[in-house]
Amino acid sequence: MKAANLGVLFAIELIALGAVGAYGFTRDVPTALSLLLGFTGLAVMIAAWALLGSPKARYKASGAARVVFEVLWFGAGAVALALMGAYVWAAAFAALCVVSKGLAAAWDQ
Repeated sequence: MKAANLGVLFAIELIALGAVGAYGFTRDVPTALSLLLGFTGLAVMIAAWALLGSPKARYKASGAARVVFEVLWFGAGAVALALMGAYVWAAAFAALCVVSKGLAAAWDQ
């Protein structure tokens, strides 16, 4: 069960990245601007994860700061899905994040 949750944790990280990128890339704006929005969103998410969220992060967030970081980081994915009109997917993603992160906290993952 714990190993499966690690897989789910990795999957929700990728889903959050994909949702933020997709939101930027699919805006109804000129192509150059949509590319800029998509790549900038991805760059911000990747940089934030590398600096604060990953197990090997330079400034690894812990305690309450970690909770705030993860709510904002995974919340960005859920909000991006909702802004694209995928409300059911956004709610399902948010629920999956809450359950998986709750299990991870309970299991010290």
